[in-house]
Amino acid sequence: MIAAVELAPGLILHPGYLDEAARRHLAADLALCLAAAAPYRPRMPRTDHPFSVRMTNCGVLGWVSDKAGYRYQAHHPETGLPWPPIPALALSAWEALAGYPAPPEACLVNLYAADARMGLHQDRDEAALDAPVLSLSLGASAVFRYGGRNRRDPTRSVRLHAGDALIMGGPARLAHHGIDRILPSPPDLLGAREPAPGFLPPDGRCNLTLRRVTQPGRRPTA
Repeated sequence: MIAAVELAPGLILHPGYLDEAARRHLAADLALCLAAAAPYRPRMPRTDHPFSVRMTNCGVLGWVSDKAGYRYQAHHPETGLPWPPIPALALSAWEALAGYPAPPEACLVNLYAADARMGLHQDRDEAALDAPVLSLSLGASAVFRYGGRNRRDPTRSVRLHAGDALIMGGPARLAHHGIDRILPSPPDLLGAREPAPGFLPPDGRCNLTLRRVTQPGRRPTA
């Protein structure tokens, strides 16, 4: 594992945090999660325009977006069933990297096809803004763009590869960020000689985003 890199104050990249064995383990756990909570396509508030990414959630709460707005809720928007538990390996990464005294309550699972994007945005729908956001990357590499709290602040880009972990906390907790593009290179989720799992297209990317939603000591009410 390569040493951590501070991209900006509070924005810490841990290149190759998940080795091949860990990626294989996490992929197997995610396949079970997706079988219990099928990916769906969220939609933009007001316009009802569909996202280019498909997503689902794990944890006691899940982030959803539709014409009514952004929010967290305890059940899948299409099936009404509770979200499956967060994979143990993802929880272990949070414990090792987040430096926060409470576990995550939500784990967003974003599935990017080769042409999917994620525009600049802030993660600000949580009450526990003192908790960092942890991102884990699987599959194809992507160009991650990040800036400041103001949408017009200058931005920079970095490539995120399979196994990378990224922490957004402190001054970077409300930084604008997004995915500009998926890179047209072979996916390395399980190594160059092995196929990607069934939930991920051969040229696709999977990103897990772990978040603490409520302040510690308060029960989720969504």
